[in-house]
Amino acid sequence: MSTLELKDQVINKLKNADEALLKKVQAIIDNYEVDKIVAYTVSGKPLTVKEYKEEVEKAVNEAKEGKYFTTEQLKREIESWKKSSGQK
Repeated sequence: MSTLELKDQVINKLKNADEALLKKVQAIIDNYEVDKIVAYTVSGKPLTVKEYKEEVEKAVNEAKEGKYFTTEQLKREIESWKKSSGQK
C-alpha cells in the first residue's frame, strides 16, 4: 500500500470516527510532533522540539546574564588554540 493510499484509507476512517477515537488520534499526532527530532547539538545529540526550546531559552537567559563571548574574545581564543596546536 502506498503512502497516498494509506492516507486516503485513514482519512475515510476518521470521517466516521467517534469523539473518543478522534481524541486518541489527536493525542498521537501531538506526541509525534513533540517527539520529532528537529535539531542536533554540536556534539551530535538529537533534540526534540521541547528540548530545542529548552536549549534556546537557556541560551537566551545566559545572554541576559552576560554569560557570552564577544567576537573579539572568540578571535583571541581561536588564536590561542592555533598557537597551542602549532598552526599559524
